[in-house]
Amino acid sequence: MSATAWGWLVLAFPLAGTVVISLGWRALPGRMAGWLGSGAILAAFVCAVGATVKLQKLAPHARHASSTLFDYAHSAGINIGMSIYVDPLSLFMALVVSGVSFLIHVYSVSYMTSDRGYSRYFAYLNYFVFSMLLLVLAGNIIILIVGWAGVGMASYILISFWYRRTTATAAGMKAFVMNVIGDVALVLAAFLLWRHAGHHVSFNGIFAGSKQAFGTNNGTLIAACLLLTVGAFAKSAQVPLHTWLPDAMEGPTPVSALIHAATMVTAGVYLIARFHPLYELAPTAADITAGFAAFTLFYAATCALAITDLKRIIAYSTISQIGYMMLGVSTGGYDGGLFHLMTHAFFKALLFMGAGSVIGAMAGIQDIDRMGGFRKSMRFTYVTFVVGALALASFPPMSGWFSKDEILGFDVHRGGYYLVLAIIGFAAALITAFYSFRMVFRVFHGAAVPEAQSLERGELAHGEHLNPMTGEHEDTDVGFPGAEHHIAEREWPMKFAMSILAVLAIIGGIVGIPGVTHWLRNFLDPVFADSKFINTQPTDTSSWIGLVVGAGIALAGITIAYVCYIRQPGTTGRIAARVPALQRLFVNRWYWDELYDALFVRPSATLGNFGRYVVERAFVQGTLVGGATRIVGVGTAIARGLENGYIRAYAVLMLLGFGGLGLYFLLQAAF
Repeated sequence: MSATAWGWLVLAFPLAGTVVISLGWRALPGRMAGWLGSGAILAAFVCAVGATVKLQKLAPHARHASSTLFDYAHSAGINIGMSIYVDPLSLFMALVVSGVSFLIHVYSVSYMTSDRGYSRYFAYLNYFVFSMLLLVLAGNIIILIVGWAGVGMASYILISFWYRRTTATAAGMKAFVMNVIGDVALVLAAFLLWRHAGHHVSFNGIFAGSKQAFGTNNGTLIAACLLLTVGAFAKSAQVPLHTWLPDAMEGPTPVSALIHAATMVTAGVYLIARFHPLYELAPTAADITAGFAAFTLFYAATCALAITDLKRIIAYSTISQIGYMMLGVSTGGYDGGLFHLMTHAFFKALLFMGAGSVIGAMAGIQDIDRMGGFRKSMRFTYVTFVVGALALASFPPMSGWFSKDEILGFDVHRGGYYLVLAIIGFAAALITAFYSFRMVFRVFHGAAVPEAQSLERGELAHGEHLNPMTGEHEDTDVGFPGAEHHIAEREWPMKFAMSILAVLAIIGGIVGIPGVTHWLRNFLDPVFADSKFINTQPTDTSSWIGLVVGAGIALAGITIAYVCYIRQPGTTGRIAARVPALQRLFVNRWYWDELYDALFVRPSATLGNFGRYVVERAFVQGTLVGGATRIVGVGTAIARGLENGYIRAYAVLMLLGFGGLGLYFLLQAAF
């Protein structure tokens, strides 16, 4: 079987899972919908492995193939096929997406057990993975846009999954609107490239046409690349289109893991990597993208210092880590950026799963100020969460240590402007190590909270059902979270998924050890063989020096966190009291939401109210519709008065009418 045949099967299984669960959910007993959905994603992963094996048997220059199933659209001389493109980059993404998504599905089998929307959840989850796989396997930019829109739709319905929770529906709408901005930018970029690069929609056609049509830093090409960047930033939650992602934590915790680790936010990184020939032809656009990425990774790290919602801390860490990936792929360090995408998928999914286990033990509470002392009662969750935190902090020998420092080492090697970006990255790495273990020490160490004490006695806490953001009382009916809470210590599917991810978070760096293994680079080389940065790599010695520096930064951040939260508790409170303005800035997330509220939300609401009350009610309903109604009313009243039933009155009216006509004709004749 060919690599493209395997590729079509990669798409077919999650699509089939979506359809079967959606149509047959009434006939699926117990957890069957969960296992069916998980099996569909596992089958997609196996097929991705099959495609990879088939492709690797070819010579490096021949490791790409396309296949068209049918004509997707044919109009005005434009033929767009429903096609896929199989090469090392698309298969790398397919393997990461399907592999990590399978583990998240398995985790969800237990985590969502008591939810009344159980089958609906897995239908949505399969659809999400299908859309992401369609995006990365798309054979042309139009099909990529279709998958791109599908991912946006899937995120909306999953963030708003608990649709009777008002904060969840608001978060879903916010995510949808932000992503539509990116969708529009992506469509405009596609139009510019089609219009000016030879009317091609296939990737290779666009790249070849662009080399002929554009010179270096051509204005139209810069505009197209910046529009691609806007699309990527909206999907990957980079400044200034990032504010939707922390609010997306309103969805179920496994959905947060899926969005952050395997789907959605990694799409932007893939987009820039896929269109790397254009960014190399428009280095100004690449440099702008890298600058925003560097600002984003630092900004998000500072927010994670002050936020107290456990899931939102991890969300801001995702924004920051995606910033590192964006920095890598926009500065020419493609291997490092994609390497970090893979390792981040492992440890970020693990951290969210650990957070879900803790939140289950806390009966739904997400505030770390209410947590503490779970180290003894949740040993498995504690150990795996620490593994994830060490990988996030880039502590050796965890996978994140190798991948993050490869990005920064590459930018140091390029020097100049890129050295400045790398320094920002190192500063954010120190903050990252600190807040990673802020979570560990605040949640698992210290005095045991009542919920932890209950768990030590073998009792899982079940409090009132409240919205963790507003404190509102909630039902447990359809559209709200289920009545039960689940922890990894008591559910083997959760424990299985977390165990696999913990192992991968530890050993994942083995694919790219400087001077020892270059497996990932060798695998991706056919994709980036045309890059002008293919030989711009630091020496192995320089890479190891960078790794030692990175390890020192990670150790320093963890040590500072240990001193602040274990040795001298209250230190951070005293520091915050000395710099209250900085504390408020971080707690309020640099006031981005307030800025958007002032610039867009309130003016739009004012304009909408003007249209509703002044234009619609006063003018349209009052003047146009109401005025016409009144005129008709007066006319009908006169007509009713004349229709009195007296024949002599009708005769008088007829005489008056004839008299009027006679007078009219006499006047016409006279003049």
